[in-house]
Amino acid sequence: MLQPPPAEPGMREEEVDTPALLLDLDAFEHNLDTMARLIEPTGAKLRAHAKTHKSAMVAHQQMRRGAIGQCVQKVAEAEQLAWGGVPDIMVTNEVVGARKLARLMALAKVARVSVCADDARQVAAIEAAAEAAGVRIPVLVEIDVGGARCGVTPGPEAVALAEIIAASRHLSFGGLQAYHGSAQHIRAPEARAAAIQGAAEGARRTVEQLRQRGLDCPVVGGAGTGTFPHEAASGVYTELQAGSYAFMDADYARNTEAPPFRHALFVLATVMSTAVPGVAVVDAGHKAVPTDSGFPLVQGRPGVTYAGASDEHGKLVVEGGAARPELGEKLRLIPGHCDPTVDRYDWYVGVRNGRVECLWPIAARGAMA
Repeated sequence: MLQPPPAEPGMREEEVDTPALLLDLDAFEHNLDTMARLIEPTGAKLRAHAKTHKSAMVAHQQMRRGAIGQCVQKVAEAEQLAWGGVPDIMVTNEVVGARKLARLMALAKVARVSVCADDARQVAAIEAAAEAAGVRIPVLVEIDVGGARCGVTPGPEAVALAEIIAASRHLSFGGLQAYHGSAQHIRAPEARAAAIQGAAEGARRTVEQLRQRGLDCPVVGGAGTGTFPHEAASGVYTELQAGSYAFMDADYARNTEAPPFRHALFVLATVMSTAVPGVAVVDAGHKAVPTDSGFPLVQGRPGVTYAGASDEHGKLVVEGGAARPELGEKLRLIPGHCDPTVDRYDWYVGVRNGRVECLWPIAARGAMA
């Protein structure tokens, strides 16, 4: 159940109750427009990844700027987007279990949905679920292009699975899922480019072998915020699945030659204690801002560092003669990893020029099934 929103439209930012998830609308819109401008001349299409934002409101903003649809990782995420009017959704993941597959097939009656597979047994289960629901859905073969997580080996193994899908009565072969997730945060640009070159070559080889077997490959999907220019330039990828670009977290900013996007997502926190010299404590600890990709940055306060966290406390250390934040002061924290940060909150508080402009529900928060 959604919690009451921490703000109201028209309220000043410093009046927002904390911790709160703040969306700087000017920076957010800049990021969406920048991505649309960058990929338009490449011929590739954006299928933005909703595992980042978990919101049909954000999805519609992306599609107004040319995105052809959305990606998700979970059936529950797909449900929230479809119920929110998103017409084209790809589950870029394997879905296992009769109950989950039945839910996915129910969605196929209200939106175009597709799903990935990397095992013939999965394909058989998807086929059975589609037959029971009386629908026909595209299934993509996921290939392992370097992530060593899911996916069959590019080449003959992928082609064999594609042929099984293509021969199914209730499935169609949708293409290849070729996402190299671990390449997104390779810091050195040359190493990032080399990783994607290898991924693109594996996908290219598989597409050619599919063609030799008489199979068209309508989609080659992949890419992320850290690498999308390389996939777009490869001539192989048809759909780019970047998600974090909309918000731009602190970890992406640590890449050498960081993506050309602005920080748009913040955790707004309040200084709740200044009892210890050289330290300020905010009301945003582990429960408010994940630290799997490092501690958050404090926006606009050089010399003030988020240095430690417990459940409900964030410790700021003040160094180099910087002014210590005052008791009751509101600070913007830039999260290290936007995806799990968003999953902590029920609402985006959209702000512009220091005022709350809108409140958007994060409907797919906690959608793990």
